[in-house]
Amino acid sequence: MDLKTYLQILWRRKWVILLTAAATILVVVAGTLMTAPVYRASSILRVATPSTGTFQANDYELPYADRLMNTYASIATSGPVLDELAQRLEVDNPPEVDVEILANTELMRIRVEDRNPGVAARAANLLAEILIDRSRELDAGSGQSAREILNEQLTQVREEMDQASQEYEDLVAQFPVDSEPVIAASRVIEMKQGIYSTLLQQYEQARFREAVETNTLSVIEPATIPRTPSSPRMILNVGLGTIIGLVGGVGLAFLFENLDSRLYTTEQIETATGLSTLGKIPLVPRKRQFTYFNGTSPEGEALRHLRTTLFGFEREVPLQALLIASAEPGEGKSTVAASLALATAQSGRKVIVVDSDLRLPALHERFGLPNKRGLSTVLRQEVTLAEAIQDTETPRLQVLTSGSLPPNPAELLGSPQMADLIAQLKAEFDVVLLDAPALLAVTDAATLAPLVDGVVLVVGRSRVRREAVRAARRQLENVKAKLIGVVVNRANDLHHYDYYQKEAVDLA
Repeated sequence: MDLKTYLQILWRRKWVILLTAAATILVVVAGTLMTAPVYRASSILRVATPSTGTFQANDYELPYADRLMNTYASIATSGPVLDELAQRLEVDNPPEVDVEILANTELMRIRVEDRNPGVAARAANLLAEILIDRSRELDAGSGQSAREILNEQLTQVREEMDQASQEYEDLVAQFPVDSEPVIAASRVIEMKQGIYSTLLQQYEQARFREAVETNTLSVIEPATIPRTPSSPRMILNVGLGTIIGLVGGVGLAFLFENLDSRLYTTEQIETATGLSTLGKIPLVPRKRQFTYFNGTSPEGEALRHLRTTLFGFEREVPLQALLIASAEPGEGKSTVAASLALATAQSGRKVIVVDSDLRLPALHERFGLPNKRGLSTVLRQEVTLAEAIQDTETPRLQVLTSGSLPPNPAELLGSPQMADLIAQLKAEFDVVLLDAPALLAVTDAATLAPLVDGVVLVVGRSRVRREAVRAARRQLENVKAKLIGVVVNRANDLHHYDYYQKEAVDLA
């Protein structure tokens, strides 16, 4: 199928798509309104990174800052921390917690969701406090810190310096300043001072590092009570529901199209019947519907185009008597028969249209004529043909209505009198059109088909199913009927009156 075919299917099934989308949106809106609102509060913490080193693992260099922040994020969502949070909140189960590390910063956001906005804000702040306490416990450790070890070493070196200074003073009192013992004592003092200076520098660095590590985590922005819920989000849900509804509606449209065997296009009708299209009668708006088509309307021009196709060309066997048939009732064959008779009479031919539907006649209503006498009374020899034929307002157009409804319509239509009647009408008129019952409803049309010069099959677009049309054609083939072609009624692929003005040939 090409793009045009897909678009036609979508347009034909537009109500399926729209109703599916509308139903989905209603369900989404109802579900959103029935869902309890959830509030989200968040606190932002800064993770100070005293080290700029890296961690090597599996040939991947992970920065120390990232490793530290990932550690704290895992701690924040760990079981013991959440249990402590639930205990402080005095609830059985902790609220939903999520930690986000803000890219290219030393910041991490702790988000807490709860149906109570106050509880959500309080939980976010409590979790920040718990995390800070845990970080201090981890930094403190279980043994001596580097600062404490360096402090002990400084005390020891300071005592050794005092002892060396005392020994130096005692040697100066006993020996000259430039003596070997005094010089050696002076060197010992200088060495001890160098060691002390180095240890003091390391001590200051350790003390600074410990001070920073003690304040690794700090609250930058405490959580506040949210005013609006974070979920459900009505606009987002409706938007997603609309998309899902449209996609589902399109899927249903194509599913229904595959399951539906009705014929919606001229191409489908031609494929199903195996016949060429003689004419296309456009769909008539309700405000312009008439008993039969007339005038310069698009449908009137379409009938003149059909008249030209049937009678405007020389044929080996002239089409003088035609049976207008359809597979099922309601496809518009009676209207087409009456309108074609009118258009043919306007071309200068002498035309008679016969209502051979002796069960549900309609032509007398189309032309506003009485129906006491007609085909049935002629076949029963109650009246003569001349007495039963009625004139119309259109010159050269006469009608033989059905007459009173007989108890045996099939027998009357299949009788020799019917064949003689058709022959007599062909002798008196240029064109004889017979409006027959639906082929699949009764056998009347199949009985009449062999008696005429040809059968025109009227197919109502979007009214009849593929199986019905094929069954009607098989029924006509079984009786050796001569199928002329198909007339598409309610066609939707002709929209311009200019088409008929250019193509139709008026023989009047």
